[in-house]
Amino acid sequence: MQKTGRITVRGIVQGVGFRPFVYAQACDLGISGSVKNLGSEVEIYARGERFEEFVGAVSRGPALARIDSVEVTGTIQEIPDGFFILRSGTGSFTGMIPPDIAICSDCIADIFRKGGRYHDYWATSCVNCGPRYSIISEIPYDRERTSMADFPMCNACAVEYSDPHSRRHHAQTIACDACGPDLSLSDRAGNRVTCHDPVKEAASLLDNGSILAIRGIGGFHLACIEKSAATLKQRLGRIEQPFAIMVRPDFIENLAIVTPEEKRLLESPIHPIVVLEKRDHSAHAEISNIHTIGCMFPYTGLHHLIFSHLKHPLLIMTSANMPGYPMITDTDVAMAKLNHDADFFLVHNRRIVNRCDDSVMRDGFIIRLSRGIAPKRTAIDLGNRCILGVGPELNANATIYRGGFAVTSPHVGNVRNPPTLAYLEETVKNLQRILGAKFDVIAHDLHPSFLSTRFARELAAEHSLELVPVQHHRAHIAAATTGPCVGIAIDGVGYGDDGTIWGGEIFCGQVPGLQRVAHLEPVPMPGGDLATRFPERMLYGILPEEEILALLASRGWPDVDLGVLRKQVATGFNVPTTTSTGRVLDAASALLGICKERTYDGEPAMKLESAAAGAAPEPWELTFSSLDGCEVLSTRALMRTALVKLKDANPKDRRHVKSIASSFQYNLARGIAAMAVRVAGQQGMKNVALSGGVAYNHQIRETIRQEIAKSGLNCIINADYPLGDGCVSYGQCVYAGAVLKGRRE
Repeated sequence: MQKTGRITVRGIVQGVGFRPFVYAQACDLGISGSVKNLGSEVEIYARGERFEEFVGAVSRGPALARIDSVEVTGTIQEIPDGFFILRSGTGSFTGMIPPDIAICSDCIADIFRKGGRYHDYWATSCVNCGPRYSIISEIPYDRERTSMADFPMCNACAVEYSDPHSRRHHAQTIACDACGPDLSLSDRAGNRVTCHDPVKEAASLLDNGSILAIRGIGGFHLACIEKSAATLKQRLGRIEQPFAIMVRPDFIENLAIVTPEEKRLLESPIHPIVVLEKRDHSAHAEISNIHTIGCMFPYTGLHHLIFSHLKHPLLIMTSANMPGYPMITDTDVAMAKLNHDADFFLVHNRRIVNRCDDSVMRDGFIIRLSRGIAPKRTAIDLGNRCILGVGPELNANATIYRGGFAVTSPHVGNVRNPPTLAYLEETVKNLQRILGAKFDVIAHDLHPSFLSTRFARELAAEHSLELVPVQHHRAHIAAATTGPCVGIAIDGVGYGDDGTIWGGEIFCGQVPGLQRVAHLEPVPMPGGDLATRFPERMLYGILPEEEILALLASRGWPDVDLGVLRKQVATGFNVPTTTSTGRVLDAASALLGICKERTYDGEPAMKLESAAAGAAPEPWELTFSSLDGCEVLSTRALMRTALVKLKDANPKDRRHVKSIASSFQYNLARGIAAMAVRVAGQQGMKNVALSGGVAYNHQIRETIRQEIAKSGLNCIINADYPLGDGCVSYGQCVYAGAVLKGRRE
């Protein structure tokens, strides 16, 4: 029986309380030795009669750890009596710092324990909770390598930090009111508000209708009560876009229908925004004018303190940055950019090293991969070369593959904006430094004009790296599975092999050999991006008929504009072709008078889904054809059926809109599934993978899943990554790894 040895633990063992955990286990089991951080490994020297029990305990680790391997070897090193936590050293970078973690129940109790050291202290945390990624500059994860280095511990905190029986033993974020970051409240002119308690005063201002900019863990939010929501929308120029809300847990059932799984997510260490179905679809329209509402529970000490003083049960809590742009993190920048939006600023003085937005989930699927989830680390064998995936253009992030693990960054944004491109570059540098990565290959989107593609080319040229272009929708399928499959990719837009705009694609094969075998009908996009902004243009592109022109005229289109639209489609000038599922849904929304202009990403399709909620669909006849060896579902035929249904309906009865909206989504999904099932039968495939932003639509996704299941096939959806473009950088790495592996073979 072994009684002494060297134990090397690899995995996510930084920032999870691993060394204090090891220390406690050693004390309980009478083990002498030491524990030390080495890069992203933990090195333990141990001696004692219960050595093997100790190894078993260490192999399980604390709750937040993710252990990849435990290696036990003999040692000739002399191990003195006692057990010690040694100063960190350098070593390998096989692991990763965990994401920021919501405050735990023990720390919440400490905040509200009168007379305690942490009473009313906003930045209370322990080894089991609090900021991680947002404060770290490099690993090993020690206080001096985080923004907490700016706040030397007071004697009382130092005692707890050194106490092996304390929950804050070696908790790098330990701080209290005497030594930690503090809060201040100021008006929009930068004048500090004189008050005894900034949090209590902020809650009072919120209750009275003021809009506050609040500096959180990963950036600034704008907050207000429900009656101020319309004012905030006007100030931001986002009249239609739904807001997310932070809500008291005891009030959530009044707002929305919450399943046990959704409740578990809301209360989990992630504390994401969870998109829920409203109890009354028409309620809280100033917050969200669709049938769903994004809700989250308070996830920091500051949030809990605000709600303890707040009379209202909920707050709008929206990111203070413009949609698609990086989170605002610095107070000076916030004061300059938000002084017309916010009335007051509640800020802290802890540096935000890595910005991080709130994660968003719906039906258990990730919409935005960020706080609490990312950086996301996935074990996968893509070979020995280090790969960087720079992502797509919209809803982008970055992924680095190295040594058997892919690490995906938090959400970056829309990399069509130079500031967001700069944030992407910053994110890549930060992850590269933390991981100790040296790139060999860069995978990027096939689109030659994307700023992310330009970034990839410039980086490759600077360091003589290999480039692997990856078609957008193949990256979606690669993110879902590496096995043989039929792959359905349904989303907005992506650059196709033929230079046209794809978005309703079915592939067959195995990464990287995914052959396009079916798709939606190619239709014109009059004006290109204009057709995305004004979905009635897309409607006419799909149905270029006088009847549609008459419909548009009845809605106020001038004769001149109608003439230009007619001529544009007839001549094909500035009219790209697309198979996009998203653009088809936009056009259906326009046909039904649901959305005339898109003011935020996905608005027409989201409002179409909302209009359809609760309505029973009816099956329509589907029309298929063949084009260049691919099966094609006619979206023109579906749109024409919808037009006929609309003409036959009583215009005074709006229930027909709900019925047509539901039936349109159902039959579009049924047609897509039918093509995939036929391909699977022809090619002997058993698995059908589904990805793309349109798959967030509950009716479309579930219809496809049900049709696939009815045919005896397996439907694969990767719930560990976003269905939308937040999975693309990971898929790019997977695809590039398969390309490189194919060369070796």
